[in-house]
Amino acid sequence: MSSHDHIRQPQSAERYRSFGAFYPFYLSEHADRTSRRLHVVGTTLVIAALACGALIDWRFFVAAPFLGYGFAWVGHFVFEKNRPATFKYPFYSLAGDFRLWFEVVTGKRAF
Repeated sequence: MSSHDHIRQPQSAERYRSFGAFYPFYLSEHADRTSRRLHVVGTTLVIAALACGALIDWRFFVAAPFLGYGFAWVGHFVFEKNRPATFKYPFYSLAGDFRLWFEVVTGKRAF
């Protein structure tokens, strides 16, 4: 029994119907501390790139997804050894990244 077995994962045909239902699954897929840290760093860089895109040069907008997904996917493939939820739940996963980031920067979740 792995540390993730206590989180109910939907069957292949089943989908999460709300972000609230999805978020515990999201957290279970980010149990590794290094992976969480990579996600937070990537999300911080995305926010910075979006700000720079608005204020300095539009090309920062192009860099934003590469920064975010680059760090996150290293976390998943190298440390978590799982497949990013982005492939099946793109919007919930993106919302999860920003919620995790917010929880870390406000001290509600350990970095």
